[in-house]
Amino acid sequence: MAAYAAAVNGNNVTVLEKNEKAGKKIYITGKGRCNVTNDISPDDFFENVVHNAKFLRSCIYKFTPQNLIGFLESGGLPLKIERGNRVFPYSNKASDVTKCFETYCLKKNVEFVFNQNVTAIEKRDDKFLVVTPNKQYASDAVIISTGGLSYPGTGSSGDGYRFAQSFGIRIIQPRPALCGICCDISDLKSLQGLSLKNVKLSALYCNKEIKSFFGEMLFTHFGISGPIALSLSSVINDKDLSKVSLVLDLKPAIDDSVLDKRILRDFQKYINRQISHALNDLLPKAIIVPVLSQAKISLQTKVNVITKEQRIALISSIKQFKIKPISLRSISESIITAGGVDVTEINPKTMESKNISGLYFCGEVLDVDAFTGGFNLQIAFSTGYAAGSAI
Repeated sequence: MAAYAAAVNGNNVTVLEKNEKAGKKIYITGKGRCNVTNDISPDDFFENVVHNAKFLRSCIYKFTPQNLIGFLESGGLPLKIERGNRVFPYSNKASDVTKCFETYCLKKNVEFVFNQNVTAIEKRDDKFLVVTPNKQYASDAVIISTGGLSYPGTGSSGDGYRFAQSFGIRIIQPRPALCGICCDISDLKSLQGLSLKNVKLSALYCNKEIKSFFGEMLFTHFGISGPIALSLSSVINDKDLSKVSLVLDLKPAIDDSVLDKRILRDFQKYINRQISHALNDLLPKAIIVPVLSQAKISLQTKVNVITKEQRIALISSIKQFKIKPISLRSISESIITAGGVDVTEINPKTMESKNISGLYFCGEVLDVDAFTGGFNLQIAFSTGYAAGSAI
């Protein structure tokens, strides 16, 4: 996007690509389908940005999700909108997104040079010297769009941070975002592989709720994953996890009183059974034992001797099932990287360094990140458009 936007202005543009082909990271987005953007208004878009939404206001308004949709469809890429306003290529092929961008670039005579591992970028007088092991490229301007540290197999190895630091630009410590959360699983081993739908997961910091998500979640060998856990990881990745607790509401659609009535009906049905067998209609079998454990109710307790206090404790355990986070999965496993080039040193309208004339940054190398749903790719394309069109 940056290359095309710069070429539209009449510049001679060369893309130096570390990989053997363009858009390698695009191929793995959206499980190979590429959730290219989210068809919502810019104002609603900012609600889905985790860090530095204010910095993005100018470029998102300049190149909105609707602008991107029009751009891709005009380039011959039919799109479709799925649940949650997520936009995908109609073909379900991420490679078609890359081809669309490549076609746009080639029509404007953008030159792609593949297998080019840039080792350094220097500024001499008014020119930049971009150094690779076998060649040096001189240019009037440089756009660094090297991504973060996620999925290093796609070439994202933190080069952009190193280049920025060589010019004295501050880097906010990179951290994993949109990743699994490692938890204290001593009491949760039986839950491995359990997938939950229509549940609510909340994060509390110093016992105060900071964010919650409704949707799907998965218990794994390390802790929790799935869409709502991934989203919460981006909220807690800059927090002291010893002060963070996670609370899972297994029945968010009903309040305590309605749940109590439901439990009483089940208890009447299974009045002579053990409590561990009386919850099969209400909860997934795998989570019954952990729920009873948190409620401090013995598995062998007969339903007909359960007290009101125990029933209240059971409701609390179902509505506020506690999970203790320990750490996040590694940055190489995370869908995106939080942190990066300090945006206070970047012009939000042009993506140009405030101190180094002619040096631009766009995409994930910047300290901006968002939740899942196509928002991070839109950020990449909007910042790319801003950088390219400014030159």
